[in-house]
Amino acid sequence: MLTILSIIGARPQFIKHAPMQVQLQRYFRSLTLHTGQHYDYNMSQVFFQELGIPKPDYMLESGTGKPQAEQTGMMMTGIERICSTLKPDGIVLYGDTNSTLAGALVASKMGIPIFHVEAGIRSFNRAMPEEINRIIADSFSSMLFCPVPEAVDNLRKEGIVMGQVFMTGDVMCDALQMIRPSIHKALESPYYFATIHRPYNTDEPNRMQRILASLNALAYPVIFPIHPRTLARIQAAGLKQADYPNIKFIEPVGYIASISYQLGAPCIITDSGGIQKEAYMLGRKCITLRSETEWNESLEHGWNTLVFEDIESIPKLVMEQPGTYIADMFGDGKAAERIARLISGYYSRSKLPQNQEAER
Repeated sequence: MLTILSIIGARPQFIKHAPMQVQLQRYFRSLTLHTGQHYDYNMSQVFFQELGIPKPDYMLESGTGKPQAEQTGMMMTGIERICSTLKPDGIVLYGDTNSTLAGALVASKMGIPIFHVEAGIRSFNRAMPEEINRIIADSFSSMLFCPVPEAVDNLRKEGIVMGQVFMTGDVMCDALQMIRPSIHKALESPYYFATIHRPYNTDEPNRMQRILASLNALAYPVIFPIHPRTLARIQAAGLKQADYPNIKFIEPVGYIASISYQLGAPCIITDSGGIQKEAYMLGRKCITLRSETEWNESLEHGWNTLVFEDIESIPKLVMEQPGTYIADMFGDGKAAERIARLISGYYSRSKLPQNQEAER
């Protein structure tokens, strides 16, 4: 049986890998390598337990808090060592993290086919490390699986061979379906939900203070699971959580709790790419503290609003009502099934469909 190695390391990848593991094991000896990019319980282990993902077959210790080059280099060394022994027939990569970049570089140099899930996504902001990671991964991939039509168009414009590109839908829809029976009502009283972690929002003390002040001014309390990096920046800036009584700062939460909180909130404030999508899939309005988004689809009819300079507009924007909702914007919950079947077909070219972009 052929061996497929999936490389994961951060929260969004654990979520995407859950439905993929279910489908990949139908066709392959499906193994998992965890780079350790997110390594503490609340950022890693809890997701494996909630999603029913088997314990990783290989575990590295790259950790957080290191310069990106050092972290990526540590990952590459570990991935290369494991691949040299395991000799996988293919590597599955997810999204745009440093784990994705490290896996793409090692696999391409070792001549191992790369299958990129969530390919073709672009923010067109190359100051974001994620943008560089996803471009490199796409460039080296043997098969590219796009969650939305715009991703296919992006790859076409970049000259990626269309015979390698497949419109499959988003595996995060699949993951959401997997945990729907476990979603619960988080709180009885009304609230908003917020997540902030990107450097341009957290590293400049005045900007971080403005964001917290705007959240504190909202009509309902704000549930804010605080990323370890964000907490460190708040403390370094001398900002006191007690000065923002309308914000309930809590520990990072698992996938089920995050979805449950989002489902109960009328609006979500975030700078996360994944939570923008989750908000839309749950039918919740989102305000994104960024100047751009990879998920332009979510901007349609006011379901997602970009805010960067005018942070003080957040209290007004949360009250605005979105328009028409498109239920299958990000797929039908069967993306992982399509992707696993297409990867299987890669090893027998005659099984590939003639019209790859119509595969959704």
